[in-house]
Amino acid sequence: MKKMIKLFVITMLLAVLAAGCSKKSDNGTGSSAEADTSLEDIKTKGKLILGLDDAFPPMGFKDDNQEIVGFDIDVAREVCKRMGIELEIQPISWDAKEVELSTKNIDCIWNGMTYNEERAKSMTLSIPYMQNTQVAVVLAGSDVNTLADLAGKTVIIQNGSTASDAVDANADFKSSLKELVKVEDNVQALLDLKVSGSDAVVMDEVVARYYTEKEEGTYKILEETLADEDYVVGFRKGDKTLCAEVEKHLKEMAADGTLTQISETWFGKNLTTIE
Repeated sequence: MKKMIKLFVITMLLAVLAAGCSKKSDNGTGSSAEADTSLEDIKTKGKLILGLDDAFPPMGFKDDNQEIVGFDIDVAREVCKRMGIELEIQPISWDAKEVELSTKNIDCIWNGMTYNEERAKSMTLSIPYMQNTQVAVVLAGSDVNTLADLAGKTVIIQNGSTASDAVDANADFKSSLKELVKVEDNVQALLDLKVSGSDAVVMDEVVARYYTEKEEGTYKILEETLADEDYVVGFRKGDKTLCAEVEKHLKEMAADGTLTQISETWFGKNLTTIE
């Protein structure tokens, strides 16, 4: 009887161990219960929730009718159309974008988001679709013409942006400043600059070009740049099937000329980098 009990216990232990091992997949990096169902989930839900800073023209922003428009919005809407789902746009605080994504309040961050190693650790990032640089913007009548001219002056950046990374990476430039101020978005930063609340704003070139053209004679962009960057779409870490599906449609849109058409609408030329 004791032998039978011992045999039963051993059998049960082996079954538990086997069950634990069977859950492991993908070289031990995941489990069957944690399989990537991101694309299936989106198709079942019938929509993709896009998180963005809605004050980031021309990538995503509110127009005069308070509707959110922009280059990224047009591209994302076309991708969703080809996927057979709807696009839902959800404004978020840019500084809390990783939390919004991880808590599933949004499905992706698609808003002129720059690739960096820190983001690659916390998200699944798409292939780059556009190049960008970080530049300094000053008032048109300013006597500041170089980054060195900003020594002893006040510079504003958007909180949680790669403008902050660019400034941090240029230690000599940063240490030369009188003050580095962080605000909620680039619209506020430019408004502060316009009323002489600061001497310059460090921001994405595509946004800077939009405003210098929109408000001709108000701002000027310094020729020196602080960093070269790539724009990517961010998904929850591990959502590889959803990311791959979006990339597939982006490549198709590049091949059939749709990406070029959207880019020319917003920028007057093709700035996309997908081949």
